[in-house]
Amino acid sequence: MAFPARRRRAAVATRDSAARRRRVPMRLMLPSLVLVAMMAMLMVRGYVHSEILADHRIQPEAAADKVPDEILDGGPVIDSRNGRSTSREVPDHRLVLTFDDGPDPVWTPKVLDVLKKHHAHAVFFVTGTMASRYPELVQRMVDEGHEVGLHTFNHPDLSFQSKKRISWELSQNQLALAGAAGIRTSLFRPPYSSFADAMDDKSWPVTEYIGSLGYLTVVNNTDSEDWKKPGVEEIIRRATPEGGEGAIVLMHDSGGDRHQTVQALDRFLPELTSRGYRFQNLTEALGAPSAHTPVTGLDLWKGKAWIFLVGAAENVTGVLVVGLAVIGVLVISRFALMLLLSALHARRVRRPGFRWGPTVTEPVSVLVPAYNEAKCIENTVRSLMASEHPIEVLVIDDGSSDGTALIVEAMGLPNVRVVRQLNAGKPAALNRGIANARHDLIVMMDGDTVFEPSTVRELVQPFGDPKVGAVAGNAKVGNRDSLIGAWQHIEYVMGFNLDRRMYDVLGCMPTIPGAVGAFRRSALERVGGMSDDTLAEDTDITMAMHRDNWKVVYAEKARAWTEAPESVQQLWSQRYRWSYGTMQAIWKHRRAVVERGPSGRFGRVGLPFVSLFMVVAPLLAPLIDVFLLYGVVFGPTQKTVVAWLGVLAVQAVCAAYAFRLDRERMTHLISLPLQQILYRQLMYVVLLQSWITALTGGRLRWQKLRRTGAVEAPGGPAPRQHAGSNDDRRPVA
Repeated sequence: MAFPARRRRAAVATRDSAARRRRVPMRLMLPSLVLVAMMAMLMVRGYVHSEILADHRIQPEAAADKVPDEILDGGPVIDSRNGRSTSREVPDHRLVLTFDDGPDPVWTPKVLDVLKKHHAHAVFFVTGTMASRYPELVQRMVDEGHEVGLHTFNHPDLSFQSKKRISWELSQNQLALAGAAGIRTSLFRPPYSSFADAMDDKSWPVTEYIGSLGYLTVVNNTDSEDWKKPGVEEIIRRATPEGGEGAIVLMHDSGGDRHQTVQALDRFLPELTSRGYRFQNLTEALGAPSAHTPVTGLDLWKGKAWIFLVGAAENVTGVLVVGLAVIGVLVISRFALMLLLSALHARRVRRPGFRWGPTVTEPVSVLVPAYNEAKCIENTVRSLMASEHPIEVLVIDDGSSDGTALIVEAMGLPNVRVVRQLNAGKPAALNRGIANARHDLIVMMDGDTVFEPSTVRELVQPFGDPKVGAVAGNAKVGNRDSLIGAWQHIEYVMGFNLDRRMYDVLGCMPTIPGAVGAFRRSALERVGGMSDDTLAEDTDITMAMHRDNWKVVYAEKARAWTEAPESVQQLWSQRYRWSYGTMQAIWKHRRAVVERGPSGRFGRVGLPFVSLFMVVAPLLAPLIDVFLLYGVVFGPTQKTVVAWLGVLAVQAVCAAYAFRLDRERMTHLISLPLQQILYRQLMYVVLLQSWITALTGGRLRWQKLRRTGAVEAPGGPAPRQHAGSNDDRRPVA
């Protein structure tokens, strides 16, 4: 009887395992949600700015055979409700001022101020887009006794639209009014309308359909033509009816500069009041019930939710635009600094007779921390055996389980020692190596990296300057044949090595690369050696060097070939650790900003540069692509594409210059545009995940990437050497 229960438990375990496999990782889910939210906010913004779903076509004049004569010859208030076709005139000495296309944040308050000053009422035919963006102005209209009418949501010519689109334009406009002022209105004015006698066979069916929905259509019979800006006197003349007749006067409180309208209104109101005219809203002039109906219940909350969403979209997109401006300034500034300062660095170190100081010939200890590097370690050690500089090699086996230490010992190479320890992480392995090193100059490299014969010699020459405490070498991607490898190759040559030239000139190098770096033992001892406080021990130790008043420089000829991650998952793991570790290092050394002396100089120059260019800029960089996508889809497409191509051109110039400095083939730059679109998004997600980890207080361990051992130094592996009994090969306990 136990077997069925066991099978049930196995089935449950299988389902749970499958569910875990199907579960989307948080590192993907959260950035995806952020991206979707950003795009949703942009869509809402585009919608209320008439960039999405807007239709700017205007119907030419058509015949009027199907329009009833009583409409063509009637007044400006058209009632086609309940199948009727009637119209009404405004009584004599009554003027109904109407303002279209608002509310506008600049001109509508001025119009309202003038109306309030002269105790006049009016009708504002608002668009849903503007009412959604400026709800407080709609509320003010209602509070001050004016009437509000619909002017559609996006201001299209309705004669082009289907009934479904017309209903949608009206319902969305009503939604905006409900959220802005808690009302619903029965007044409607079609966009691009004029007098009743201009109704034609294209617009009349629209008027009939709108009447069937319960709306009064309000056109006009007096047009101030203020949109033409003909001057204050002309606006007043055109707005004044003849012979004391009543009229509906068309004006505008939005759509451009309306200062002439405001000035004309301030004169028009008292002049015609003195002639016996009364300025009323439409239902007051007609003696009809108010056009406003209070909205309650679910409809009211839908309206309020819409207004809140629009406000949030406006604020978020405003922040995004600021972020785009910031990233634009950062990108251009970084490129300009890299081009200028890297040129200065190259000119300085390449001038004839340049020397760091006396030639350094003393032997060097090379430390190779290794954890399960069986596939790579032989290539690494053999490349060191071809060194043109006297060295000893210490392979610190950090508890490997794949026989890494045995491989090194079996090679039987002179001046190569193996130091074993229980797995404790890379900083501990390096400190163990420092303690066992015999020489005062110490080179550190990774177990998956190979050196050229001249690398160690070039790397230690800057120590001819007694002020130099550490040297950064030139790390290169060895496996650049794949697309991911090519992208990383571009990043290493352009992003890392140009940066290091720039930081060298500025005196604030942020990182000695773990793949190829050199240190004075005395400098390491003064700062306490390698620390495990952060995941970026190379960045941490470099910042500590600066704060201890050591110079950190870049040696361009000290080339090392490293195996870059070959899969997205491996790349993700590596960059996640780098990004998070860099944030940790910045936080650890934050007090340098307020300290004095060398520490303060680095804190007020180096830390801001690192924070802006290595944390803020990569985090904001995807905004360029988000706005590119938005601009291509919703416009202005041409300007957007030109702007993005301009940024890409600047990047291409920097990349080409970096490749020229490093004497690399330009063919790899073919994939640069694709790198900028896809690779940047990956780095953005990684950096966002790092931020999440930092904010939640999470910690990561020193992670091991899977290696293939395919990278060799140019010219192939060093020849095999055989040595007899050599004490240097014995492992150190």
